Amino acid sequence: MQLDSNSQRPSKPGEQPRAKVAPVRPRIASPATTAELEVANLFRDHLDEVGHRVRYCTVLELDPGAELMAPGSGDRDVYVVLAGKLTVHVETPDEDPIQTIVEGETVGELAFLAEQPRSAYVVAVCPTRVLCIPPELFGSLLATCPGLALNMLASLAGRVRSTNTVVTQTRGLAQLYRRHASIDALTGLHNRRWLDEMLPRLVKRSEVQGEPLSALMIDIDHFKTFNDRFGHAAGDFVIFATARILKERLRPVDLLARYGGEELTALLPRTNAFGARIAAERIVKSMAEAVLVTPDGVELPRVTVSIGVAEIGPDIDAPKLLAAADAKLYAAKHNGRNRVE
Repeated sequence: MQLDSNSQRPSKPGEQPRAKVAPVRPRIASPATTAELEVANLFRDHLDEVGHRVRYCTVLELDPGAELMAPGSGDRDVYVVLAGKLTVHVETPDEDPIQTIVEGETVGELAFLAEQPRSAYVVAVCPTRVLCIPPELFGSLLATCPGLALNMLASLAGRVRSTNTVVTQTRGLAQLYRRHASIDALTGLHNRRWLDEMLPRLVKRSEVQGEPLSALMIDIDHFKTFNDRFGHAAGDFVIFATARILKERLRPVDLLARYGGEELTALLPRTNAFGARIAAERIVKSMAEAVLVTPDGVELPRVTVSIGVAEIGPDIDAPKLLAAADAKLYAAKHNGRNRVE
């Protein structure tokens, strides 16, 4: 969140240097009201779906001249103007603005989309209230509510008439939307949709190149019982932690997806069933030894996983690969869990 302002702005040619003054800083204000959120273009037609997630985001209040953003800042928050008006300046806050951001519009998307530092000054013209959406929450909102991404795209497209720089934002948002459409919001892994599209390509490539390809089907043992006992929040954390361990224990070239519920999938290029089993055993051991502590400091009971392994071959093509791995997963469950078949 950018709360700093330059203590001395550059003077225009011919002007005397300005004396240093205390920076005009945004202040944390009262939470957003429903009426304010309803005017936001970003939330149009979707406030009922996401309102509970953004209602208590930090609201900043800016006096005239206060800077919301400055070039070089590394924050990637996205802001929604609840009331008032902002102007965008490239070189100094004193030059003519290249853009005006009014009530209901958003600002700050470029840093989020490009994952780069801020490139312009954003200054309040009059008393202004802005809702600050952290980048993690904003990414999750786009992933779980694609309609917000479409609203954002429409808003950015409308700005193309006033500045060519918005073209970059629009392209970046389109790429972000496509990326988030294939990402599971909870784990950060690819989702089932991506898996269904990617698996036939990987199998075809392996067949053409004459290389092995294996799949792992991973399931958290006794997950329903765990969920019922400790609650869905703890269950979600266990799924997230399992995904993190998979990322740590597998290779960068291995592809991970959340297959559904507590079941995860890994595709291992250039790996036969023997090598895939070794990788699977490593995952089972790491899960059994992992100490899971929730963000609020609660240590959860140990969690184990069962894994089924399958490799493509003459009798196992793309549609049958996951089915074969799933059958082996069922065998692992039947044979006592916390094991690999």
